[in-house]
Amino acid sequence: MSNHVEENSTENVVRKFFNLKEMPHIVKPLDRNQKIHPHILNAIGNTPLVKLSKIPKDEGIKCDMYAKCEFLNPGGSVKDRIAYRMVLDAEEKGILKPGKSVIVEPTSGNTGIGLALASAVRGYRCIIVLPEKMSDEKVNTLIALGAEIIRTPTEAAWNDPTSNLMVAHRLSKEIPDAVLLDQYNNPCNPLAHYDGTAEEILWSLDDDVDMVVMGAGTSGTVSGVGHKIKERCPKCIVVGVDPYGSILAQPEDLNKTDVQIYEVEGIGYDFLPASLDRGVIDKWIKSEDHASLEMARRLIKDEGLLCGGSSGSAMWGAIQAARSLKEGQKCVVLLPDNIRNYMTKFISDQWMEARNFQPLVVKEHLPWWSKPVTENMVQSIKSVSHDSSPSHALATLKESGAPVLSVVNDKGSVIGVFTADNARKRLVNLSGSLAESLEKFTVKKFYKVDLTLKPTLGLVSRMLDIAPHVVVVKTDASTHIETPVGVFTSENLLTSISTESKIMNGS
Repeated sequence: MSNHVEENSTENVVRKFFNLKEMPHIVKPLDRNQKIHPHILNAIGNTPLVKLSKIPKDEGIKCDMYAKCEFLNPGGSVKDRIAYRMVLDAEEKGILKPGKSVIVEPTSGNTGIGLALASAVRGYRCIIVLPEKMSDEKVNTLIALGAEIIRTPTEAAWNDPTSNLMVAHRLSKEIPDAVLLDQYNNPCNPLAHYDGTAEEILWSLDDDVDMVVMGAGTSGTVSGVGHKIKERCPKCIVVGVDPYGSILAQPEDLNKTDVQIYEVEGIGYDFLPASLDRGVIDKWIKSEDHASLEMARRLIKDEGLLCGGSSGSAMWGAIQAARSLKEGQKCVVLLPDNIRNYMTKFISDQWMEARNFQPLVVKEHLPWWSKPVTENMVQSIKSVSHDSSPSHALATLKESGAPVLSVVNDKGSVIGVFTADNARKRLVNLSGSLAESLEKFTVKKFYKVDLTLKPTLGLVSRMLDIAPHVVVVKTDASTHIETPVGVFTSENLLTSISTESKIMNGS
């Protein structure tokens, strides 16, 4: 498969890749539903276009807004379309041989689910490589479909040997009969949307679309839909939504940010996929986690659309863009995936509260709930330097008696934690060794509270609903060094509550 295409790729390469008109087409009938499908893959596509009511009204939007409900595809996302199309194309070309070939694919999860679905139906072994950031729900769905899972570090850049892309490329060369379909560089990615998604939108609205808004990940959706709609409806404004922390948007000044890792899954990248045609996108809007996830919750609660976090990004971007449209004009927003993948993430109130994406729940009947955390409440923990060995960290953890160690940099600032449970998972999932660097065993995303922000026992309790422990730190205002203070477990919290109750009762 070809290497990633950078922005300075030759014009001829881009023109060849996006000469979608001359590629083989598969267009399904749009005016009727089959009574019986020969298999579940045949049910992919023909998703409903639903008029939105409450959110546009509440936001003062004058145009008509419609949601393309891609989360109702059989595998739960828009990626079912490209997965099946890539498999059909590879079979037709003799690249994939049923019962023999092994599909290997790097993914944020949804393309992997689509490929696992296709593999289950058509008889392929399927190996999916995805970052640790992705939800357990995605992993469990993949396993249930028979796929094999390999997890990679979330923070690894795309060209890092440990990233999901590079690991998948390596496996595709090492495993006999392995095939890397490579959604990032496969023309079937935008072509599936050119033939399917865009045709459905145009059919539903009688070729009268003023704006279409989509999140950008591999970008096959925005590129393929954009090309087809502009051919038939030149007035249509194509809007791409890209999260802060990603580099897909233009102009590049939009991408200037301190954000390194974002919570919303499935959109944004740190490289430019070949399936992205920036030339077809008229406007870019940058999104951030708080507004995106809040909007996703609104789509569920106010519109009854059981969608995922990236749908919130797209909808938030659509609201911003649609303010320029007038009464009678039509804006379509594509909702990529469903609620199933995020039941333990943004669907959880505790998860949202822990990240300050929504206010902490109030429990006035609990006198200790709003009490601030103090240093004397927490269990002390030991620290190890980031350049220590995993074996040394494990020995230190055992000596400490605490469930966790803080990992600190040369200035003594916390950069992560080390736990026995995570070390075990890393050894299993990454085929690692305790002889490797501690960095590979360091958890960089963990639940913590900062004493300088005056966290409450209630916040710690909510975090402990979804985590085995909460690390307590104190940040120096001038140096910004996060000094480790200790850790809360449920036992520590109960002890603190008991002590607070005794003090309040005067005993």
